[in-house]
Amino acid sequence: MKRPAKPGFWLVARRECRWLFHDRTALILIFGVPLFAFLVLSAVFSQPVIRGLGTVVVDADRSETSRAFIEEVATAPGLKIVERPGDLAEAARAVRAGDAIAAIYIPANFERDLKAQRRPQVVAFHNQQFLTAAGIASQGLGDSLAAAVTKAAPIRATAPAASRSGSLVPETIALVNPQRNYAQFLLRALLPMVIHVVITIAAGYSVGSEFRRRSMRSWLACAGGNPIVALAGKMAPLFAIFVVIMLSVVLILEGWFQIPFKGNVAMMIAAGMLLIVGYMALGALLQLLVRDLATGLGLAGLIVSPAFGYAGVGFPTLGMNAFAEGWSTILPLRWYMAVLLGQAARGLPPHQSAHAFAMLAALAVGLSLLALFRLGAIIRKPSREKEVAPARSITEAPRGLGQAFATEWRRVLATRGAFALLVLAPLIYGAYYPQPYLTQILRKVPIVVVDNDLSELSRALVQTLDASGAVRVAANVATLAEAHDVIQRGEAFAAVGIPTGTERDVLKGNKAHIPVYADATYLFIFRSTASAIAVAINTLSSDIALAGARRDGSLARTTLASVSPANVLLQPIFNPVGGYANYIVPAAFVLILQQTLLIGAAMMTVGTTLHGSAFTNVLGRGVAHLTLYLPVLALYLIVLPRFYGFSALGDPLQLAVLASLFVLATSFMGQMAGAWFKNPETPTLIFLATSLPQFFLTGFSWPREAIPDAVLAAGRIFPADPAIDGLVRINQLGARLWEVGHDWRDLAILTVVYLLLAVISAYFLRRDHVKA
Repeated sequence: MKRPAKPGFWLVARRECRWLFHDRTALILIFGVPLFAFLVLSAVFSQPVIRGLGTVVVDADRSETSRAFIEEVATAPGLKIVERPGDLAEAARAVRAGDAIAAIYIPANFERDLKAQRRPQVVAFHNQQFLTAAGIASQGLGDSLAAAVTKAAPIRATAPAASRSGSLVPETIALVNPQRNYAQFLLRALLPMVIHVVITIAAGYSVGSEFRRRSMRSWLACAGGNPIVALAGKMAPLFAIFVVIMLSVVLILEGWFQIPFKGNVAMMIAAGMLLIVGYMALGALLQLLVRDLATGLGLAGLIVSPAFGYAGVGFPTLGMNAFAEGWSTILPLRWYMAVLLGQAARGLPPHQSAHAFAMLAALAVGLSLLALFRLGAIIRKPSREKEVAPARSITEAPRGLGQAFATEWRRVLATRGAFALLVLAPLIYGAYYPQPYLTQILRKVPIVVVDNDLSELSRALVQTLDASGAVRVAANVATLAEAHDVIQRGEAFAAVGIPTGTERDVLKGNKAHIPVYADATYLFIFRSTASAIAVAINTLSSDIALAGARRDGSLARTTLASVSPANVLLQPIFNPVGGYANYIVPAAFVLILQQTLLIGAAMMTVGTTLHGSAFTNVLGRGVAHLTLYLPVLALYLIVLPRFYGFSALGDPLQLAVLASLFVLATSFMGQMAGAWFKNPETPTLIFLATSLPQFFLTGFSWPREAIPDAVLAAGRIFPADPAIDGLVRINQLGARLWEVGHDWRDLAILTVVYLLLAVISAYFLRRDHVKA
């Protein structure tokens, strides 16, 4: 007779392994979701250099010079002239509809004024609602327009020699990621973010399932009643799997994408392990606190889903409000990202990542101890209630359309998980998600100055930089090596070098190059800082150019014309101040609506036995979800944008038409998926961690021009793809419904397709119940 296994760590671990590899949902979550995220994000960022951003040109001059000017602009690698409308109204329509990201206006009499040195003004409008694409487009526009102006009217030194002055020319040098490769930065940061969501949910599912389909008593008996053995043995298989996944990601990034790793390997491996321990402990803790699988998973999702914002990768922590900064401090992901970017991207000495590593370790240990204390309390005071099988949301669905509508309302209000997802979660996310971004723009980013000229001009430059609203001079150091050390310590994000002889060169009428060494680890800080420094330097340079010609207006114009034959104005439109919240939150709101409704509709479909027409049941439930979401749509599309100060230009009726199609398509998609799930928590496990990859599939935060067509086509299976584009264009850009015709057509098609698929799924579900 075989002796029973001795209780202990290995018995618990073997029990957990048997469950993991026999639970299909667990396998999909642990292996399928990370694989999906990796494939999607890798495909999205497969073209790291963004080219062919759509641009329209309004040529009001129609001269040989203007045509040559346009041909020169068309050679810019990042831009593609897609249309030449007759006036600015047509150009604005093209930008609102998404046909172009920018519009160039060449004024009438451009050729005549250029030859007469009257400095005609060429205006380049770029849609800054799409902040990433707009940043790339504005840089390309600035470079190409400057080159086109120079070629159209070569600079002639016609100003008197006495008034001729030199200029200051900023030259930005990226200290990290010199190619300014967005894909390199984002891939390295996004994949761990997806994995940390999977880790939390998987650990929560493992522990929470003991309160539902498995046996808490059996788990604790295998551990001999020891909470340390019980929790360690249960988490050990997951820990081993996720360590392998994390290491695989690093190897693939370095091998396949050739993204170099510069730092300390041992520190990075240890940090990855601490991240896994911390979020496994968090997932377990939440389940042990609420002792309900669905509720615990919901709480886990609330904490980990918005982590992209709170971790300081999208919008830096130095720009956050007090709440966001405080909350991010207790998230292990923030400190892991600090170690990751410091070691992998910047190659810092280990001691300079020690603070972030210590915080990560403290949080991992603290969460683990809390989970152990809670499990110990449960062991000491076991519940007297009997463990029950998971409750079905309903056993029988009504027969008619009206009954299906009314019954779905009652079920949502009576089912705790559904009510939390469909009613409470949108309210909480509406207040919680935008917090990291609400300061909108970065102010007073610290920089360091190396003044080797020590002249009156260099002092004026330092004062101009410090007076800027965007940057502040945090330190003056003697050498660039010292400046680099200050940047590595995180005390500054850029160094401005003022070479010896700068003032002398300017007085001689020469160009004085001012190197700007900017840290490109965080690309949003890099863009903001480099742009602010360039504006300050160019402002002082313009003052120098006019210094000798202020008393004579004609001489001033001649002096400016000799420096720049035309006045090139880069004018942002839609979100003109470049607010990060105005950019990211309206689109994220739409994705939040999709994910909560998709999970909720699928969850409410699990276990439903249909009688009568499948079509009327599916349609009635979809209409019920639409009416349930009408207040939420009003909150997200009308109330909150105005409350937070975002642009809200859309017509409410047109918003309602597009949003209604979006909600119906999402409800039908959720009902279709839910018909094939066996347990009500499965939709949360499968769909929650896919949110971030879906967001980048939409072409909003990463330009569509840089995403392969096949990937874009695959992304259109989610209703959020056309909904984000259409609703943002209507609400933030003031587009009309006909201008986003492709979006509402796509949503209408998805609505019909998912309705049919949901009906077919319900039919097969009913047939299986009849056979059973």
